[in-house]
Amino acid sequence: MTDNPNPKKQTNNKWLALINIPIQMGAIIFLFAYFGNWLDEKYPNSHTIFVKILTLVGVAIAFYNINRQLKDINKSS
Repeated sequence: MTDNPNPKKQTNNKWLALINIPIQMGAIIFLFAYFGNWLDEKYPNSHTIFVKILTLVGVAIAFYNINRQLKDINKSS
């Protein structure tokens, strides 16, 4: 007997999760960059350091989130 009686539904859920990943990644990076830009406007400096640092932090968090989600998807298969 199989573990999952409806494999097509599980496949659809995997595709939905995979399609959702770039949207989440873009949203995370955008929000961190937007917050960095806001900080640069509030506390001006010549190098726009807040937007650079927070954008890199957003990319790191987005990659961590992708890695975590892909591990969960592979574990469920």
